[in-house]
Amino acid sequence: MASNRMMASAVTPQRMFRAAHETVQSNVDPLGMFMPMVNAQWAWLTHPQELAEAAAEFSAHMLELQWYSWQRMLGLPGEDVEEPHPDDTRFADPVWKESATWDLTKEWYLTLTHHVQNMLYQTPGLASRDRRRAAFWWRKWLNAMAPTNFLLTNPVAMRKAAESNGESLIRGMRNFLDDLQAGNIRMTRPDDFKVGGNLATTPGKVVLRNRLLELIHYQPTVEQVHREPLLIVTPWINKFYILDLVPKKSMIRYLLDQGFDVYITSWKNPDAAMADVGFDDYVTEGIDAAVAAVRSISKSAKVHAVGYCIGGTALATYLAWANRHYAPKEVPVAGATFLTTLVDFHKPGDIEVFLDEGSYHYLVRKMQGKGFLEGNEMAAAFRLLRSNSLIWHYVVHGYLYGETPPPFDVLFWNMDTTRMPARMHAWYLRNLYLDNKLIRKDALEVAGQPIDLARIVQPLYAVTAADDHIAPWRQAFRINNYTSGQKRFVLSSSGHILGIVNPVVHPPKREYWVAGTERHDNPDSWQERAEHRPGSWWEDWIAWLRPQAGELVKPGAIANKAYPALGDAPGTYVLEP
Repeated sequence: MASNRMMASAVTPQRMFRAAHETVQSNVDPLGMFMPMVNAQWAWLTHPQELAEAAAEFSAHMLELQWYSWQRMLGLPGEDVEEPHPDDTRFADPVWKESATWDLTKEWYLTLTHHVQNMLYQTPGLASRDRRRAAFWWRKWLNAMAPTNFLLTNPVAMRKAAESNGESLIRGMRNFLDDLQAGNIRMTRPDDFKVGGNLATTPGKVVLRNRLLELIHYQPTVEQVHREPLLIVTPWINKFYILDLVPKKSMIRYLLDQGFDVYITSWKNPDAAMADVGFDDYVTEGIDAAVAAVRSISKSAKVHAVGYCIGGTALATYLAWANRHYAPKEVPVAGATFLTTLVDFHKPGDIEVFLDEGSYHYLVRKMQGKGFLEGNEMAAAFRLLRSNSLIWHYVVHGYLYGETPPPFDVLFWNMDTTRMPARMHAWYLRNLYLDNKLIRKDALEVAGQPIDLARIVQPLYAVTAADDHIAPWRQAFRINNYTSGQKRFVLSSSGHILGIVNPVVHPPKREYWVAGTERHDNPDSWQERAEHRPGSWWEDWIAWLRPQAGELVKPGAIANKAYPALGDAPGTYVLEP
């Protein structure tokens, strides 16, 4: 009897609700698209006072909008009730202001959208993470319902159709059918670029090929190079040539012209046969194997390593591993540069809306069936983060306006996605994004070594981007709080890609802030004393790299007996679909 009473008391309505919630989320809504919105609505209904205040505020906005509508219909001037955000170009055409009909369409849409978003962010009794997720998915739906996305509510599309006698709509239908056949909303035409043709054309040789990567060694362009070579560890979500686009944008060419001996990783696009490849393998067979090859060919005891995005996270893990695996004097890396790199995943940016226990188990089940995660699935998630600029912009211009997307090398690269092995990706999501173990001393074990970022004593140069939504700069700053070497930190303008692919041009197009870091710095204190400079951070980086990379010497051989030339750059792995 006593045990029955205990069991009855244990099965509370709250526990039953949580169990039902978890069941629905795991089986019906694994990506958390609908439950956060349901939770937000329930939270408002259970807070009637806050709901009444929000309703009163909304009514005031509606009265203001109604008065503005009467003014416009009577031909009287008036100030907009709601203005588009500065980065919202959907209503840039003058017709959205000059025509009373379309101005009011815009104003009613923006007023409703902004009020719904504000309410969701202010939802009482809901965790901030759940508020952000509810606001995210509501925003995606509201973006999809924008009047600009439909022919009969887009005056620009109707004007173009009339001016072209319907030809723009015919071209738009062709674009739609081409995208339907390709299975993707294309941001640029695939025929405009060819890897090894007009992209990734810097001369070099593949000097190492294993099941995970090809290592490319580039041909020097100057008579003397710094003795210590550079090894660039690229991310494996996309292909390596983001750093070797057209020559004027190529970071590789710039480094070569500045007298550096440059190597880069080109990761293999995994298939089902690589399902059991783990993160340990990427560290040992990937980065450590590449370091060994670079040291052998260059005859240099140490290299300077550069890591970009996830490649930077892997590099930080490798450095912590190497500082434990090797004797202090034998650690093969003398210094490191990190480009838009997270090591602390507490607030990983907008991508967190896709990551929780339900979505993790959903992805694991999905990957187990194939042995990998499809690249286009990951790309779709990242495009959804910026749906107006990366999805609906191309829908409107391609399908409603009938425009052909212009050639853009960065967008071509963006569509050139890669897969990820099931085991590695599941480990990465669980241990880094969900459990955030990389910053916890010895909480992770990689390739037989406990990982402690404090063991990284090498000089460090870290670059972040002000508008980065994948690796937010304030979170990326925290790499300074966990490593032990001297540090120099840079905040570049622009976003995750263009903040890094930032060539030196005159007059300068961008800007950056730079300063060393102090022991107890946080992003705000650092920013207050950082020096503002116009132009590209590449120039500051080169000035920092030169004394790190040793004296100038005559370039050595591009390959050797242990690591012979296996083919020309850009290699074969980058060409695999």
